[in-house]
Amino acid sequence: MLTAITSPSVAAAFSVDRIDPPHWWVGMHDTSLQLQVYGDNIKNSQFSVDYPGVKVDSVVRLNGSPNWQYVYLSVSPAAVPGKMTLKWSEGKKTVKKEYELRKRVPQKGAQGFDAGDVLYLVMPDRFADGDPSNNVVARMKHRAEVNRENPNMRHGGDIAGIINHLDYIDDLGVTAVWVNPVLENDMPGKGGSYHGYATTDYYAIDPRFGSNEEYSAMIDSLHNRGIKTVMDMIFNHSGIGHPWIEDMPSKDWLNFPDEFHQTNYRLSTLTDPYASDYDKKISADGWFVRDMPDLNQRNPHLMKYLIQNSIWWIEESQIDGIRMDTYPYADERAMAGWIDAVLAEYPSFNIVGECWFGDVAGIGRWQGGSPLSIASGNDTHLPTVMDFPLMIKSADLAPFKADTDPWNGLNKIYDHLALDFVYENPLRVLRFLDNHDTERVIQSDIDSLQNWKQAITLLLTMPGIPQIYYGTELLMSGTREGGDGMIRKDMPGGFPGDKVNSFIKEGRTPLQNEAYDYIAAVNKWRKGSNAAAKGGMKHFMPDNGLYLYERRSGDDSFIVVMNGRDIPIDVDMSRYDEVIPVGTAYRDVVTGETIVLRESAGAIKNFKPRETRILEKL
Repeated sequence: MLTAITSPSVAAAFSVDRIDPPHWWVGMHDTSLQLQVYGDNIKNSQFSVDYPGVKVDSVVRLNGSPNWQYVYLSVSPAAVPGKMTLKWSEGKKTVKKEYELRKRVPQKGAQGFDAGDVLYLVMPDRFADGDPSNNVVARMKHRAEVNRENPNMRHGGDIAGIINHLDYIDDLGVTAVWVNPVLENDMPGKGGSYHGYATTDYYAIDPRFGSNEEYSAMIDSLHNRGIKTVMDMIFNHSGIGHPWIEDMPSKDWLNFPDEFHQTNYRLSTLTDPYASDYDKKISADGWFVRDMPDLNQRNPHLMKYLIQNSIWWIEESQIDGIRMDTYPYADERAMAGWIDAVLAEYPSFNIVGECWFGDVAGIGRWQGGSPLSIASGNDTHLPTVMDFPLMIKSADLAPFKADTDPWNGLNKIYDHLALDFVYENPLRVLRFLDNHDTERVIQSDIDSLQNWKQAITLLLTMPGIPQIYYGTELLMSGTREGGDGMIRKDMPGGFPGDKVNSFIKEGRTPLQNEAYDYIAAVNKWRKGSNAAAKGGMKHFMPDNGLYLYERRSGDDSFIVVMNGRDIPIDVDMSRYDEVIPVGTAYRDVVTGETIVLRESAGAIKNFKPRETRILEKL
């Protein structure tokens, strides 16, 4: 926190009201520190600092509001932790502020996440309300009410609610939690930007979710259980209520600052070799919506601010990874520089970018080092991308419900995975069936798990990093009809007055318990599987109705078998000789049963309707 130091009592010509970042650390890889200073008429004041190992590189006064100043300091590796005095002077007036340089602490975080992990996606407002006292915060400009009857308004979930249910998350066997944005969204409107994607303060947790300290405590508690945290960030746009928007530091702080232009949402223009400059500009620089102005990452001072903000949260709260929202809508080269800066400080860190394309080629173009990314002449450096085409194919469990013939059903999955050659590393592709922006993979309630289990089995055993959307384990269903709130339902039992508590076994239906237990069993087995974390894949075209594949890493391997039909099938198992030796016994990792897939060289094996197995050699 900033602490004012006594200064001469004169008529105020300027003030220093806020400095971002709130504090910093000595011993960072990048020795350059930008201070964004905000206060009335601060721009033209003279800045100085006298602290061992710290010198002023430059003071930048932009061409916008007089209420911003950008100070660049060089913090020597020899600088010691402590509080330094920052001084601004103009005429006879002097303002002094204390600013702390802290000692770096050993990192529990910055571990990154990879294909050995399973991510659990949580929307805080809809998960659990652990502290009803923060549902309405009097000091906020816009006091969005809580109304659980309206699916598109705030419901009151918070960080305390997540902390209260860590046992549930841990028992599910996941190894990382991706938390939707929790930074301040002090936005107008009844909904109050409950989803968190309209940031108005990049250094403060929204007080309706909790505090910075609570957020760090949640991460520490997760780390103590061996669970990582992925922070959701948004650099493409901010909320309309951010001070930058009301009082712009420079004329080019925003794209289209003078007149609203909405993006065309056509990301294909960014990779289209025939695209017009006009269409590209509208796609990348247009505002996402009117309440989310598009930030101009080509402004170096803005980009430095955003880079430092990421590093600050990694160091401050010990997050392990970042999911970057609307990634291709931001400036590609600036974002590649951001990735380089983060990974220079934290080499084990991982970043996944939301690149929402309907085809695999579009996704592959954005993974750093991929043939398509390199061929574009602009390597993105982005480590991990999201498999939206798999989500689209899996809508309403379509390929798992359809009869599998040579062209349909599970052959749709086979054909999808056959395109993994476009990626630099398929193990660095985030695979998912649904998330907070998509319709639920179950769009209406189901009374059998046969199709669902095949979808979950695929998700948790295919190459890549699996992500489970909260409620999937409870068979939560929903479509976007009626608004996005319908795919962001409350977790039963997370809110005061709930009559059903799905966080405990007794509060779940038998079918929900079967689903929860299935995911938990596969997740817990997966933690010890090198083949799942690092292995390649060999799959067989399911033209006989059976989808069978092997994952292998060295001597560690497993077999997945799925009958893609609603009838029993008899299969000549000699076809699978290269991965299934005759007489080999396997253990089903979920049921514990012992199974021999090939009793003899010409064995015919019968599989039950929609039978699904994950098998390890005994």
